[in-house]
Amino acid sequence: MKKIGRNDPCWCGSHKKYKACHQAFDEKIEFYREKGFFVPDHSMIKNAEQIQGIRESGKVNVAVLDYVAEHIEAGMTTEEIDRLVAEKTKELGGIAAPLNFEGFPKSVCTSVNDQVCHGIPSVKDVLKEGDIINVDVSTIYKGYYSDSSRMFCIGQVSEEKKKLVQVVKECVELGLEQVKPWGFMGDMGEAVHNHARENGYKVVREIGGHGVGLEFHEEPFVSYVSRKGTEMLLAPGMIFTIEPMVNMGTDEIFVDEENEWTVYTADGKPSAQWEIMVLVTEEGHEVLAW
Repeated sequence: MKKIGRNDPCWCGSHKKYKACHQAFDEKIEFYREKGFFVPDHSMIKNAEQIQGIRESGKVNVAVLDYVAEHIEAGMTTEEIDRLVAEKTKELGGIAAPLNFEGFPKSVCTSVNDQVCHGIPSVKDVLKEGDIINVDVSTIYKGYYSDSSRMFCIGQVSEEKKKLVQVVKECVELGLEQVKPWGFMGDMGEAVHNHARENGYKVVREIGGHGVGLEFHEEPFVSYVSRKGTEMLLAPGMIFTIEPMVNMGTDEIFVDEENEWTVYTADGKPSAQWEIMVLVTEEGHEVLAW
């Protein structure tokens, strides 16, 4: 690849000269690369225009989740949640990203109790008093992608389930505190893992977060069972999800053989997940969707 001159247009598409845009950034990345660290490539770094587009998509995503929060209740089917998401997303000018993504048949993922993720909405799945459910909304808005999810407790939920839901939210918050420029993805992952483990829970290892913004799922893979000072270097302009899936019992899982999507806990005990979309900034981080 031809080396960029100081006065050439920057590779990021900002239309600024390289020396005034990403030259110092690239030199810092190269410093870490030479020391043997795992560093992001240019495709993982968003420019200001892209970040603003993703930020706007995130606002739509949050509005859809707010709409679900206003209506979700016992007696509702998960198919009705899918309808709410599809209608509200369209009303706000967006497109539900999950629909037909790699064959997924619905506009949202609804994962109830022992469903870890990728629950498929159905008229047969009726929310009952005491259930916990993760509603995972992903949106395309003006070509930009956003992704976040929330847990909902339906009616009176057992103290065990209530604690699980709260602790997983705390895991995300603690992980977020570790998202800083020139830190490491493992700093976040260790904070998440430690808090879950301290409360007697297990973090799912096989499924993690991901980069997002220009596509639904981008690099890097985001682990929540990693170690401080390891995994990818965090650089300004990276956008990814923090979405640990935390199980009350074993961390072992299996995929539904019939629909080939829905992931369950191997022991039938509950699982919970919160998901946020975060941007690494020059000063720290910015949450783009929660």
